[in-house]
Amino acid sequence: MDRAQVVTTDVKTYIGVVTEVINEGLPRAAWVVIGNKTSQTLSQRLKLCYTLIVFQSALGLIMSIAFISAPGTFAKGFIPSEIMDSGPGYIRICAFATLASTLETAISAATRALDKPDVPLVISSVKFALNILLDLLIISKFHVGNHTPTVNIQGSIYLGCNLASAVAGLVYFSFISRPPKGNTENVWPNLPALILLARPGILMFVESAVRNAIYLWIVSGIIALGSQYATAWGIFNTIRWGLVMVPVQSLEAASLAFIGHNWGQFGQSVSTFGQTTLSLRRQYQIFSPALKSLVLAVAVEVPICLFLSFYGAERFAYYLGDSEPVAKITAHMWKTIDWCYIFYAASTQLATILLASRPKLYLYQSLMSNLLYMLPWAIVCQKASLTANKAWLYHSLVFGGSLVFTFIIVILVVAAWSWQLKSGHTTFHNVHLV
Repeated sequence: MDRAQVVTTDVKTYIGVVTEVINEGLPRAAWVVIGNKTSQTLSQRLKLCYTLIVFQSALGLIMSIAFISAPGTFAKGFIPSEIMDSGPGYIRICAFATLASTLETAISAATRALDKPDVPLVISSVKFALNILLDLLIISKFHVGNHTPTVNIQGSIYLGCNLASAVAGLVYFSFISRPPKGNTENVWPNLPALILLARPGILMFVESAVRNAIYLWIVSGIIALGSQYATAWGIFNTIRWGLVMVPVQSLEAASLAFIGHNWGQFGQSVSTFGQTTLSLRRQYQIFSPALKSLVLAVAVEVPICLFLSFYGAERFAYYLGDSEPVAKITAHMWKTIDWCYIFYAASTQLATILLASRPKLYLYQSLMSNLLYMLPWAIVCQKASLTANKAWLYHSLVFGGSLVFTFIIVILVVAAWSWQLKSGHTTFHNVHLV
């Protein structure tokens, strides 16, 4: 594959960012709604799961059609002008990855909340196996045949693996989640189930829309700085997503599932509605999964950050981009803000306390982080007439600083929530608190 075209493949990442707004809406409601196994039967929870999957798939299909209909518009914002010709075709190929992503995310969130983590494992295993096999056979240096691998072939493999793994997960989930014999309750999707998911889900949708809109605004400025800087940024993203964010988000999912169960049990135990108090000891019993996952996340992230900073970042970047200047830029990016991802790991785990018990507070802390820090810096980046040589000084303050600022905000909001629970200033209307 032509190294100049590597940056084109980052388009699927930015398509994924747009898709993330959908994926972080209703699916994040799974933890507080589907995760509540105390006051709902298995059939009711399955109905919520299928409602989530059908609705998210419909949204993903609509978004995919939108990308296919206007690939040129999206390419102008997220592909450097030097290689614009290859952009629209690649976007058309990757467009239906949005459908695959929404289907996969809905299945994964629903099944984790349903205590069936084997379903996401099946999805990941199928995707990994297909990726390895097809990459070796079609686009590796040792590929079969005399063809020259292109970005469009890479995009087709990406789409095929994502769709196949998502469908495999859906089939497996349908097979293992059939209601017990003699159960007369139906599990078909319906409007009341959608409304129940939408109550906390709309809060998560707003949070994600604000956060990702600011992010894409900043990224469009990064793309405008040229293909070399944009390629380095894309490789930096690959490193931070694959080696940093994936383990953190896996621990986040586990913490959300356990806290969702604990919070549902607590809500069921409240015998009368109205004000109540929750001692620090009882709070620890409910929210301890977040603290345990925090310790594990930091224990995982510190060695990874040290390894990448002192040895791996530049080598890995060169392997991905096949360009020494790009590798050096990527390594500089990583070494500048690697320590900030320790704060990211910690704040992500602590925020599960809010997301699984009081989604409205999760929305508030995110809005504070994005509107008080990210947005002002995004405006500065647009007004500063940045060049590729000095841009990272600003971008490191945006992306690294936001992680530290978010950590501080999360600490403050979690402390305020704890005080509310302890002092009895919270009214429990029902088990699904928003």
